[in-house]
Amino acid sequence: MADSNGPEAKLEALLDIINSSAHQAIAEYKKTGHGVPSADATTFHPLDLTTDTLALKKAIRLLEGAYHQLISILAPPQHTVMNFVFNYNWACTDVALRARLADVLDQHPEGLSVDKLAEAVDLDKVKTARVLRALTLMGCFKEVERDVFANNRLSLILKSTNNTGYYARLHSQDVAKYAGVVYETMVDAEFSRSHEIDKAPRVFASRKECIKVNQYEMMEDDDKKRVVCTVSSSSDGSQCFVQAFHRAMLGQSDMLGASAVLHHYPWNDILSVVDIGSGIGAFSTPLAKMYPHLRITHHDLPKVMVLARNAWERNAPEALLDGRVEFIPIDFLQDVPVVGKDVYYLRHIIHNWPDAEATTILRNIRKAMGPNCRVLIHDCVIFHTFQKPGVGTKGMSVAPEPMFPNFGAGSHNTYQTDLTMWFTFNSKERTLEELEIIGAAAGLALTQVYDLVDTMLVELRIAQS
Repeated sequence: MADSNGPEAKLEALLDIINSSAHQAIAEYKKTGHGVPSADATTFHPLDLTTDTLALKKAIRLLEGAYHQLISILAPPQHTVMNFVFNYNWACTDVALRARLADVLDQHPEGLSVDKLAEAVDLDKVKTARVLRALTLMGCFKEVERDVFANNRLSLILKSTNNTGYYARLHSQDVAKYAGVVYETMVDAEFSRSHEIDKAPRVFASRKECIKVNQYEMMEDDDKKRVVCTVSSSSDGSQCFVQAFHRAMLGQSDMLGASAVLHHYPWNDILSVVDIGSGIGAFSTPLAKMYPHLRITHHDLPKVMVLARNAWERNAPEALLDGRVEFIPIDFLQDVPVVGKDVYYLRHIIHNWPDAEATTILRNIRKAMGPNCRVLIHDCVIFHTFQKPGVGTKGMSVAPEPMFPNFGAGSHNTYQTDLTMWFTFNSKERTLEELEIIGAAAGLALTQVYDLVDTMLVELRIAQS
């Protein structure tokens, strides 16, 4: 009789998870009435464009985690380890983004020969073909005839009009440079033991190129235009850094499925929200449209508030006319937010900062809170592969055995985002325990966790003495 806990039984269990989670994902697509997506589709599936894909993302988390765990067991270790590093998809994606290959192909839905495509973007045709072949292998673009390429559902993300494409470019063009010096920073006498923001790999890489290193100061340099151009001086021309950065942040939210928070928190039970570090309103604009009873306060730096008001005038002028939205500039490291609101919301803010600064932000919010107020930290949350027996997970989902409890590669986005924060700001995504510690230092206690797959919504209230 086969051992029910033996290696073969665990492989069979992983296969069962792969099969069941794939069928769950198929069912989510079919619920839309549009069937499942096709590899050859040249348009987005309706589910790709909705703000609530939580059920689909939960199925994909299981599917990816179980598949990668299975292949890491069955494939030779040489194969698996080399797959970690033998991967230049990021570089090929960068070429496609910067050359705007998807934009050109969008004008030729039937496909375009690589000769004409390369001519249109002024690149060598042989090298362009090699880039496209590598991406096509991964399902991005499609080869409709030999050396004739067309867009598909994946390559549409790389169009210059897509926010996630901006986020991809931020990584392929900038974060990739920072990643390239990580080991150097870990052995450098000045950088190795520091967790301060000015000792991030980004700073180390920027010093080597003799360019400005404070990303936030860069945004402040041009008072007249309120924007600056990208720090890279490239042959494809410069683009406004602030505009690109804000679009990249919108793309990050799309990639992480952060808009699920609009559907999976009891917004009907509250009256007022303060969006701290609001940017131009990526979270609060759809929130105001879905819940018109809410009164919303935006807090960010003065110049960002100007951009935010302009964005609201374009995208949600009715909320401005109704007086439901206000824009109050603050520096959240120095200033106390508006007092006595129901919810103080921080999306992708706390993870930007080391513990000391993160605690300062929360302390300033605590000063503004009344007895029934709450803080919502919306970030990725780290959950270790090993969990001690009998230790609770405080609301976070745990993968079924024999998967890693944190879903393994199904949590890829969370752990890669953690590395992005290290490379860029010397900051991090935190565990629940770490969030509890900085919350307690600010007089706050964790009360609830909402699992949104790639991100978590962590609710804190005033700690009871």
